[in-house]
Amino acid sequence: MDAFLRIAPDVKLGRDVRIFGFVNLYGCEIGDATKIGTFVEIQKGARIGARCKISSHTFICEGVTIEDEVFVGHGVTFINDLYPRATNPDGALQTEADWQCVPTRIRRGASIGSGATLLGGITVGERAVIGAGSVVTRDVPADAIVAGNPARVLRIQKPT
Repeated sequence: MDAFLRIAPDVKLGRDVRIFGFVNLYGCEIGDATKIGTFVEIQKGARIGARCKISSHTFICEGVTIEDEVFVGHGVTFINDLYPRATNPDGALQTEADWQCVPTRIRRGASIGSGATLLGGITVGERAVIGAGSVVTRDVPADAIVAGNPARVLRIQKPT
């Protein structure tokens, strides 16, 4: 294994997956013919479908499911904890037992622009497009184009 790749033995890789340097993968699943760019982290329990493109500097946390043929731009961040805290009320550091993972689903063929942030608990519909730099706080309908902070529907495109 390349010294600049951190791929844990529990990662399930499909056929013809391309992974570039400085990547950290553990406990996740990557589908066939998916491309993972440089400086990407994909955490345990995340699932990436087939023929996806995950661009550099992206963070995909536990609880995220990305279906087939999804494009994820550079520097996209997924969030799985709606109320993050470092410590409990008694001052002790929180552990995995002290919070609840909130799942996110990105449906087939969606595209997420660079620098977008997606909060936990949302679904992005099939073929939806999320504009660069958007903050997605609620579900995105299929075929919608959304942008802004918070992201709002600009229009619904006709499926091709």
